[in-house]
Amino acid sequence: MSGSSSTGNSPPPPPPAPPPPPEDAWVGTYRRLQPQWQSFNAYHEALIPISISRVNQFDAARLDVEMSAMLKEQLVKVFSLMKPGMLFQYEPELDAFLEFLIWRFSIWVDKPTPGIALMNLRYRDERASEARAKLRTGLEGPGLTVAQKIWYCIASVGGQYIWARLQSFSAFRRWGDSEQRSLLRWAWVLVQRVEGIYKAASFGNLLIFLYTGRYRTLIERALKARLVYGNPNMNRAVSFEYMNRQLVWNEFSEMLLLLLPLLNSSTVKNFLRPFSKDKDADSAGDDSACPICQNSPSIPFLALPCQHRYCYYCLRTRCAATPSFRCSRCGEAVVAMQRFSESVGSTSSGK
Repeated sequence: MSGSSSTGNSPPPPPPAPPPPPEDAWVGTYRRLQPQWQSFNAYHEALIPISISRVNQFDAARLDVEMSAMLKEQLVKVFSLMKPGMLFQYEPELDAFLEFLIWRFSIWVDKPTPGIALMNLRYRDERASEARAKLRTGLEGPGLTVAQKIWYCIASVGGQYIWARLQSFSAFRRWGDSEQRSLLRWAWVLVQRVEGIYKAASFGNLLIFLYTGRYRTLIERALKARLVYGNPNMNRAVSFEYMNRQLVWNEFSEMLLLLLPLLNSSTVKNFLRPFSKDKDADSAGDDSACPICQNSPSIPFLALPCQHRYCYYCLRTRCAATPSFRCSRCGEAVVAMQRFSESVGSTSSGK
């Protein structure tokens, strides 16, 4: 019994040791795990899409235009004492010179233009960024290359200057006149078609920009020069409150410029006449001066039926321009005009 019990309590023999792996086993494991490791790195190093504000990009373009206009105004003041109209003849050259200065001291030295800087933006070479595809925030990436900078200057500065000069020269030489030679007429039609194609392409680029937020102009799209944020922690230098106020005043002034030519000055004067304090003086001067030119009528004519005296040319032009012309003094509709004469045989002519 004792022998059997001791034999039953003995531990089992240890399992045989596994055979050693082959020497190239790590190679198979590396190849098996390599796709998972690459996908893990690609997930962490993938390009994170960053939406650049379209409003900021449009505001940057508007601020650059305003900056160029301010520089032009100051330069015109310098030559204000010279021959009048001298700078008007060289206005395309002046605009090209100012645009070149802005390009030389901003884009050429890897700095943003004044408007782009105020909107916290900068140019980035999108071709190099797409090739690397290792951007973590979407804001990194190299600036424009030397070739991109030169082509930007040629297209924006030289292209606009050549086109402005071509339009002024063709208009001055009257290329569009049908009496000119057929070659000049053909050149005029070609210029107009090229301009139409460019405007259509610009409109299509605008629609694409509003959808994607990239490349606000055709030049930027051709050069692959994209506007991105320069500093992710920087706010707008120009507040929306100021921009909204400026927009309201601009629209209000444009509305006034549109409506003022449509208003009849005589109607406004007649409307304000009851509130005037010089009613007696106005009524006393009815027969002494033309109510339109405020001068003594050289060829006096009477407006019928109110019998107020006018210059012939003033009254005739107003009646021809406005069939329902009303008298500037009393507001009554003028149906005819009559030669003023103290004699009985006065000649009359219809309106």
